[in-house]
Amino acid sequence: MYKRDEEIEFRIINDESLPPIVISMNEQDKPKVVLNQYHKIWLCLHRKIIAGGAQGLFDQIDNILYGFLDEMRQTEQMDIGDFE
Repeated sequence: MYKRDEEIEFRIINDESLPPIVISMNEQDKPKVVLNQYHKIWLCLHRKIIAGGAQGLFDQIDNILYGFLDEMRQTEQMDIGDFE
């Protein structure tokens, strides 16, 4: 069951081969953010831009959700039409 008040897991790594930030899922299928301190100068320099991007990220995910729901609704309406 999804709880809205769950916290995001954060991990800090130091790996030249990985990007500065990775958003993925942990072992419990919950959001996980990995910050790569190998890129600490870049991360620190852009910290406010990154934090300010949260609304933009939400908007993009919302667009994905809207598109998915719209597609599902169209499929549902076609299925209903098949039975009439």
